[in-house]
Amino acid sequence: MGEAQQVQLHIMSKAGEVENSTEHINATATGRPTSGQGRNYKRWLRMAIYTLFLISGQTVAVLLGRLYYDKGGKSKWLGTLVQLVAFPLLLPYYVIIIISSPPKNPINIVQSKQPSTLILSSIYVSLGLLIAGDCLLYSIGLMYLPVSTYSLICSSQLAFNAFFSFFLNAQKFTPFIVNSLVLLTISSILLVVQTEHSALAVSKGKYIIGFTCTIAASAGYGLVLSLTQLAFKRVIKRETFTVVMDMIVYQSLVATAATVVGLFASGEWRDLSTEMEEFELGKVSYLMTLIWTAIMWQVFAIGCVGLIFEASSLFSNAISVLGLPVIPVVAVIVFHDKLGAIKVISMVLAIWGFVSYLYQQYLDDFIKPKAEDRNGNQDSNASPQP
Repeated sequence: MGEAQQVQLHIMSKAGEVENSTEHINATATGRPTSGQGRNYKRWLRMAIYTLFLISGQTVAVLLGRLYYDKGGKSKWLGTLVQLVAFPLLLPYYVIIIISSPPKNPINIVQSKQPSTLILSSIYVSLGLLIAGDCLLYSIGLMYLPVSTYSLICSSQLAFNAFFSFFLNAQKFTPFIVNSLVLLTISSILLVVQTEHSALAVSKGKYIIGFTCTIAASAGYGLVLSLTQLAFKRVIKRETFTVVMDMIVYQSLVATAATVVGLFASGEWRDLSTEMEEFELGKVSYLMTLIWTAIMWQVFAIGCVGLIFEASSLFSNAISVLGLPVIPVVAVIVFHDKLGAIKVISMVLAIWGFVSYLYQQYLDDFIKPKAEDRNGNQDSNASPQP
């Protein structure tokens, strides 16, 4: 489900939070209005465009990925490659952001000893290989599962992220986090016991394989996010835009190279010409399906990054949550998936779990810092005068 792009979202959220906090500190010190106070229609127009990019990119990319398999596509490695190969499309956006951004104040840059090239290369290669494997699992899941079921199972990735962060990044299990874990777990379990497999003519065994691979991919996604956060915190120790883009480009390059190797090593490349000939919609539609799948994953990534820089990572994640029910609903129209009672209940529980998780992030990012600032100001005002 666009593993590399979603990891980019997580990484970019960290950078966005750093830049937003720096901007707020500078604005407070100089007495000028903060970005939240200076909102205008142009900023809201940009946010609307980024929101459209995010929701449409995610929805169209998943639906095109399902269309590829539904109309005769059989290569799981090619389905993996299209999730990764278009990452160079982000480079012009990278250049635009760098040119349009004001120069950084050196006083705000934390000087620290930088890791060696060997250590950085090890991080890029390790995360890139994990992403490649994860995208492969997502492709297998999409091959055997209805789109509606697939997208709902993917919601469990938040639960896995919280689980791995508990061990790797000292994530605290608050009541809202626990509530989210329970709801997302129940949501996935309901999809195991359902008896309707929609319009897809797959055996029970393939359905179980698809379900298992999608769950494993969601777990891998949570692990990659936690390891990425750990790498930034313990090794790289910087979250500037340039460092973040280096992480995105190099790990995407490794993941793409690993997928290409897998495509040739598996021998699936030999069947691609036959696959294109036999594609039900024709050769041109075959190529267009693959090309636009790759492009739409990058549209999704640009939407995520744009919302982070215009608003916050919390808002970007909230819009992703808003897009959650879109895929199953559209899948009912396009692929005639059956949206039975179990799937509806699973969807409601998944959304509830998402909202619970995001509310905890809202408390951590906005409410607690304000409370700490108020307590600090009260303590300073209450200190005895000499």
